[in-house]
Amino acid sequence: MLLRIFKGTGPGVIFLIIVTLIAIWISAILNQRLHPRFIYEAEPMPLYGLLKFLINNNHNLGVIISFLMVAITAFLMVNFNTTVFFINERTFLPALFYVLFGGLFPDHQLLNPVLPAAFFLMLAIMKIMDGYHLTGTAYNYFDAGILISTGSLFYANMIWFGILVIIGIALLRTGNMKEIMISIFGLLTPYIITFGLYYVIGKDVGALMKLLGDNLFTRSIFYPFPLLTIVALIFTGALIFVSIILLIKKMNTKKIKSRKTFSLMIWTFLISMIVYFVLPSASVEIVWLTSIPVSYFLTHYFIFVKKKLVPEIFFSLLFVFILLIQIWHLK
Repeated sequence: MLLRIFKGTGPGVIFLIIVTLIAIWISAILNQRLHPRFIYEAEPMPLYGLLKFLINNNHNLGVIISFLMVAITAFLMVNFNTTVFFINERTFLPALFYVLFGGLFPDHQLLNPVLPAAFFLMLAIMKIMDGYHLTGTAYNYFDAGILISTGSLFYANMIWFGILVIIGIALLRTGNMKEIMISIFGLLTPYIITFGLYYVIGKDVGALMKLLGDNLFTRSIFYPFPLLTIVALIFTGALIFVSIILLIKKMNTKKIKSRKTFSLMIWTFLISMIVYFVLPSASVEIVWLTSIPVSYFLTHYFIFVKKKLVPEIFFSLLFVFILLIQIWHLK
């Protein structure tokens, strides 16, 4: 019943997603949390440091900004599918899943650098797909490089997603070396500008290099996983695995552009997983980046799975887990 309601496309579904978003984030206002002492808080990247300076450590303003960033990214995700139509269904489910996954880790429902980075990642993915069947040199890969690099000035580990631009060129183009060089220059441009500004205003350029290195390679603090969160993550992981298997099985039945879009999403997911498990600086905050491809995988699963009762149960359980985690965190 719950899944059938959210699979609709009327304005009522938009309203329910907004209500869900508010319900998940209301605990962030009621329960004012301290920022976990991750490296990105102790030594913020330039743009995140500027954002923190502008809000002057105002907790509620930080939560509101974070709330809006989630809403905007969710809107972009729906708009991306509407434009490319790779799921072959008009649906608001990607936005709903992105909203729900944010509730898995209540400690990160406050101002953090990954939310603006996720916004820039979504824009970059859209720019990458704009290169499909584009005649001549596709300069949108330069734009995609700039977007990913700008996101990394909030959250340093975002820079690893620069690989996604090269992968996009390999998937969508004919291996144009000029486009690869353009994308690399796009990745470098925000840093060239940042280092130039540091030099002009007399700030220590060496300190910026150290800041970047610390954010990329300093070991993150240990995140204590409550038992309820562990159970929810096991359930969610199994659901993601099943959704990817279904996607792979149906890949050959899809149009070329849809296949390439989903392939790009799979690479986005793999990069985020590699960053999380390999780099010592990455922790659970990366869920905001991982949730982008995962939301599309789950949307595809719940739309195209043939069984009716099992998906309803899975969908309802996901809601229940998020609700229980939020209630538990209010104690």
